Amino acid sequence: MAAALVFLFTTAAIFFLAFLALEVLQKAFEQYKLRYVTKSMNDLSDMFLFIEPGQILLLNIAALLIFAALGYLVGGPFLGALLAVGGFFAPAAAVRFYRARRIKLFDTQLTEALQQMSNALRAGLTLQQAVEQVGREASAPLRQEFGLFTKEVKLGVPVEEALVNMASRVGSEDLELVATSTNIARTLGGNMAEMFETIAATIRERFRLQGKIASLTSQGKLQGLIVSALPLAIGLVVNVMNPELMQPMFEGLYGYAMVTTIIVLQLIGFLLIRRIVAIDV
Repeated sequence: MAAALVFLFTTAAIFFLAFLALEVLQKAFEQYKLRYVTKSMNDLSDMFLFIEPGQILLLNIAALLIFAALGYLVGGPFLGALLAVGGFFAPAAAVRFYRARRIKLFDTQLTEALQQMSNALRAGLTLQQAVEQVGREASAPLRQEFGLFTKEVKLGVPVEEALVNMASRVGSEDLELVATSTNIARTLGGNMAEMFETIAATIRERFRLQGKIASLTSQGKLQGLIVSALPLAIGLVVNVMNPELMQPMFEGLYGYAMVTTIIVLQLIGFLLIRRIVAIDV
């Protein structure tokens, strides 16, 4: 009788804990969908990439499984677990990388676009007509953004508000400067053609300085990459040439903790070096 009661209470406790764990996981998944999926959809839609929420979840799960499988095949369960964590964050990192590359391309196109808009304003066109003409002749992403700006204005959105919307959507500091300067010039009066030429010259000078800084700091970035990757590369080479020497590292908790500490310290060193040589203009 006592054994039956113990079994009954144990089963009830396990069921209750499982129910609580399921509820916690469900809430965590809802928070994940609300934060990550919604943010990813907004970021992608701002870049004119429209993906369903279910596809984003499938992409995230697929990246996690692929990274975990590759890690398990190459280095066993420990590396598989590490790469699984990396695979979980890989889609978000890819979105940030693509967005940064798109902003850089947009800034490159914006310099020439401002010069063309200045010429169009001197020829007698309005700001809306100048933006529409330049956007029609440009390539993506500037064509997409200027085209959406033109459609918003034609639908009745004020030019000032459409400019602010475009600046917040693109995420470019140069475009924010253009939007703010244009709105001030339209409110207080001013020569917008000359203003666009001045902003274009400023952006060109900043690009020149960024290129010079990049060439001067390229050696430091390469050294940071080599110094960070060298211990891991040596460990992989030794593992291939003499597996018995490295095998004790993966036979106990102490070895796993040591490998994890090495990877974390190398990553911190790499990030610190990148931060030192990163100069913002």
